[in-house]
Amino acid sequence: MSEQGQNDGARDFDFLMGRWRVQNRRLKERLKGCTEWLPFEATAEEHPLPGGLGNQETYRSEFWPGFVGLATRVYNPATKQWSISWVDNRNHTVDPPVLGGFVGDVGQFETNDTFEGRAIRVRFTWTRLGQDTARWEQAFSPDEGRSWETNWVMEFTRLEE
Repeated sequence: MSEQGQNDGARDFDFLMGRWRVQNRRLKERLKGCTEWLPFEATAEEHPLPGGLGNQETYRSEFWPGFVGLATRVYNPATKQWSISWVDNRNHTVDPPVLGGFVGDVGQFETNDTFEGRAIRVRFTWTRLGQDTARWEQAFSPDEGRSWETNWVMEFTRLEE
């Protein structure tokens, strides 16, 4: 359940703190009509940022040998929105932040970006499925949000501490 009434959304990602096993499935090719999914495993560790700013995720997978990524989620109390940024050791650049928030147990976050030289819209959807499970999905839209292709799904299962 969202704690919006108590803190205006600033604690909406608290459910994610801890260590997770992550089952991934990712489209082999994006925005090309591909239906072949590539499954792989990963781990994620989620920690709060100092001063109540938000939280940080360290994501690791051997799908790409030695892969590590970092997500930062920062809450802005003035706009009541989250800003989620991503950087990894394959691309070495910070992706444009996705912005949004939760309604109940579902959070949606979007931004404009480019993919293979063309303008797209990117959407992250976080779903709280209980204390020990969650889902993240990424989708791209080549037509300003009229249609979406989900291209990556992560199923999170909490690891014992």
